[in-house]
Amino acid sequence: MIVDKTRRAALERRVSGELVWDNHTCMPLHHADERFLPQLESCHAAGIDLITLNVAFGATGIERPIRMLALFRDWIARHADRLCLVTSVEGARAAKKAGKLGICFDIEGMDAVADQPNLVRLYYDLGVRWMLITYNRANAAGGGCLDEPDTGLTAFGRRVIAEMNAVGMVLCCSHAGYRTAREAIDTSADPVIFSHSNPRALWNHPRNIPDELMRACAERGGVIGLNGLGVLLGLNDASIDHFVEHVEHAMSVVGENHVCIGLDYEYDQAGLAEMVASNPHLFPPEHFPHGSTLKMIPPWAVPDIAEALEKRGCSAQTIGKLLGGNLLRVAEQVWH
Repeated sequence: MIVDKTRRAALERRVSGELVWDNHTCMPLHHADERFLPQLESCHAAGIDLITLNVAFGATGIERPIRMLALFRDWIARHADRLCLVTSVEGARAAKKAGKLGICFDIEGMDAVADQPNLVRLYYDLGVRWMLITYNRANAAGGGCLDEPDTGLTAFGRRVIAEMNAVGMVLCCSHAGYRTAREAIDTSADPVIFSHSNPRALWNHPRNIPDELMRACAERGGVIGLNGLGVLLGLNDASIDHFVEHVEHAMSVVGENHVCIGLDYEYDQAGLAEMVASNPHLFPPEHFPHGSTLKMIPPWAVPDIAEALEKRGCSAQTIGKLLGGNLLRVAEQVWH
């Protein structure tokens, strides 16, 4: 992988030396498929220091996340000269210092713990650092963002959150219904995040979140991660300028200390189009209309995001917070 040293140096300057972290990216979830994993080095070549890699979503059960964690951890171990499994803030900083791409994991939905909340500790030990409540639709833990009505956080969901608080796993409220998300924010003893959700004030999509939820998250010390999918930015426009408009709105609502990025980039785009088309319950065509033409911002465009923020008047200190510093603060507070 060719590294543009001038571009990386410019990013370092624009983030004031802060660790750069994309908090959500997606590989195809097939435990024997390594085709796309080499592309992770494109993130590092562009100047990203740490990524959070998804291992499961939706009604997945226990088997898929375990299989995917085995695959990804093995890949990291086999490429230890360039990649590093990150399980602590100190480890994240050490990976950056060593010139390696740090990787940790996330799970999109409490379906992954089935009826056994103590699986949270196992996932944490394997490198999972945040987990959603649910993925678009209701499960045993709570309501999804596409559910009407959203009946709220369940007793089981509260048990899982208590276990996450106990082990140091961050709770994420993206994809949850608004009532469920608000009740989860109030339930968690730790700050929570919306890892990859955009302001609904700018684009009226059920996966986006209203200003009041962003404020509730920030008031408890959490952060809102801006998503790079065109369908959530509006009119399938995944331009850098459009993305930065969402960043600026979020900052106007909650301030620069509570905004980050979770671009939600899917490496297997053909697989994504097939998945969306074959799961209309999770991805109703009226909300996900673009299919194979769905546009998205890749992680290697992060230097362009930093440049656009600088041109709009953001200081290096502010850009550093947005592109990693705010997430690192939450990790310092929550991870054990």
